[in-house]
Parts: sequence; C-alpha cells; structure tokens
Amino acid sequence: MSSAQIGYSSDQLAGFTIGVTADRRSDDLIAALVRRGAEVLHAPTLRIVPAGEDDRLIADTHAVIEARPDIVLATTSYGFNGWMDAADAAGLGPHLLEVLAGARILVRGPKARGAVRAAGLSEQGSGAEETTASLVDLVLDRGVDQQTVAMQLHGYVDQDQLDRLTEAGARLLTVAPYRWADPPDPRQVDRLIEAIVGRQLDVVTFTSAPAAEALLQAAERADQLSGLLAALAGDVLPIAVGTVTAAPLRRVGLNPVHPDRFRLGALVRTVCEQLEARVLHACTAVGSIELRGRRVVIAGAADHGVLLSPTGAMILKILINAEGGVVSKERLRELLPGVSDDHGLEVAIGRLRGSLGVSGMITTVVRRGYRLG
Repeated sequence: MSSAQIGYSSDQLAGFTIGVTADRRSDDLIAALVRRGAEVLHAPTLRIVPAGEDDRLIADTHAVIEARPDIVLATTSYGFNGWMDAADAAGLGPHLLEVLAGARILVRGPKARGAVRAAGLSEQGSGAEETTASLVDLVLDRGVDQQTVAMQLHGYVDQDQLDRLTEAGARLLTVAPYRWADPPDPRQVDRLIEAIVGRQLDVVTFTSAPAAEALLQAAERADQLSGLLAALAGDVLPIAVGTVTAAPLRRVGLNPVHPDRFRLGALVRTVCEQLEARVLHACTAVGSIELRGRRVVIAGAADHGVLLSPTGAMILKILINAEGGVVSKERLRELLPGVSDDHGLEVAIGRLRGSLGVSGMITTVVRRGYRLG
C-alpha cells in the first residue's frame, strides 16, 4: 500500500484493536479509527474538569487584572478559551482582555495561537517545539528579571518550568482553567489494563502526559505494572501524540512512537502506518496468508477475511513468526495467556482451525508441537 493511501482506506485498520486513553476529543479520535475499520476499547484514565466559575479561578483572574502582567503565556487553546469563558461569565471579560492586550503574549504552539487570535488578541512569539519547556526557553532568552509573568496552566503542572521562571527573577502568576480528576469509570481502566497485559490490543494511544501517567499508576495499584510494561515493550505498541505525552512512558523504559506533528490527525496517520508495518505474511499449503491484527486474509480461489479470537490470532502470529519451524507445546503455553496445559492448547488449536475453515494450514508435529503447513 502506498504512503498516499495509508490511513484513508475504509478497511485499513480492520482486524486491529486499539486502546484509547483520551477524555477530551476522544469522540473525534475514536470516530477516525472506527471509520478505518478498527475495533476500539475506550478507557479514559483521567477526565478533564473545567474550573468554570470556580472561586480560585476567579480570584486568580482578578489577580492578573490587578497586576497587569508584562508577559502572558498561553499554553493550550482549550485552557485559554476556558479562561476567557469563565472571565466573561464572572463579568471580568472586558477587563481581562484590556490587560492582556497590553501584555506581550507568547504561545506554546499553533492551537494556543489560534485561541489568542480568536479572542481578538495577537501574540509576539511561540515555542519552537510546542512544549512548555520550549516556551519557557523563549521567555528566558528575552529576559524576565523583575517582570510580571501570567501563565495559563494546562492541567498538568510542570513545576520545573515554573521554578525556572521564578529563579530567573519573574513575579509569577498562574491561572488553571481546568484540572484533571479521577476517571469516569475506573472499572473500564481495569479492563484496559487486562487487555494490554493479555495482548488483546495492537496499539494503545495517548494524547496527554497525565493520562499516560495515570495508566501506569492504575496498573501499579492493580499489581499489573510489570505485565503492562512487558506488553507495551513488545506486542502492544504505545503511540503518543507528541514528545511531552510520551515522557512518562519513556521514564519507565518504554519507547513510544509519536508523529512529527503533534496533532490528532497526525496521530491517526501514525497508527495506520505503524500497524501496516506490523502486518504479517506467510506462504502455506493452502496459499498465501496475511494476518492483520485479528483478521487473517487467505488467498485462494477467492480472497476472504476471517476475524479470529485474540487467542487464535496470537497462535497464528507465533506460527508465522516461526517461518515454517515447529513451535513446541511448551513454548506456546508460555506465550498464550490462560492456556496452562496441553488439553487447553489442543482446544485453542482446534478452535483456530475451525475459524480458518481450511484444512492443512496448521500441522501437528507428533510429540513436538505445531507449525504452518
């Protein structure tokens, strides 16, 4: 499949199962994946709670208006828009806009820039890498000693960056238009962890660093962290929307993939490209086969696709990777969750053969194991 086609075919992701940890904009992400044929397990590991007319947010807004800051840092479009909405609801909108118009506004990236401009304001610079750290780099390069800096936070407080500003001599004010709260359904998070550990997913997507951190913490509480990390380092691919989101995963030794552009559309495209690269091919006695997640396409008199069970797909994947070699029963039992004895393995092999609907693809090697025919 050409790169121009990747991510745009209606069956591009058919057979693949993808975990989605996002809360905000999860509907957009899920719709994009489902349109391409994927099965999705949605388990928000955190939820975003807008501060609205929260007393703390209003008090912080009053403080910004009274301080008339020299520099204003806008980090996210969602947060900046939420701040403007809350100020309007409290009757502070015109006063806040007047103060912001007199400040030097710097933004973290294009989305924050769009929110600033939508409010009728203009920015004077942006971070080079669309991260809070690069935004602070920009501020420090221009100097902040004895200047008042107002920073719109984005739910995930990076204390190191705040410390950099104050240590450089800035008088720092912060505003938090939203906060992170516990997930709406903790049981769904548990199901996500079980699916990852059981290798029932092909990819898990992450769109925020707090959500990634929350998944790791939930796995640790469930005494499943080692199993989760092993799966995410092997069969289940973690894909983050950007470098900041990937950071908590990298800290625990994982190597998540992320697109060059930190956008939802780029994330979907990366999922498509990465899963296309994981499609397995083999030649068997019944013809060539292609394994796409849980969907096997058998080329014979007519091509047809069969959706396998998670265990069946895992068995076929192991046999394909053996490249015609025999895989012992002991090795299969080690690799298959929930299969603990020869009888259970024989049942699983029998079900796989039945699902495939063709004879001769999987061969029993007496007293040794199984291989592709």
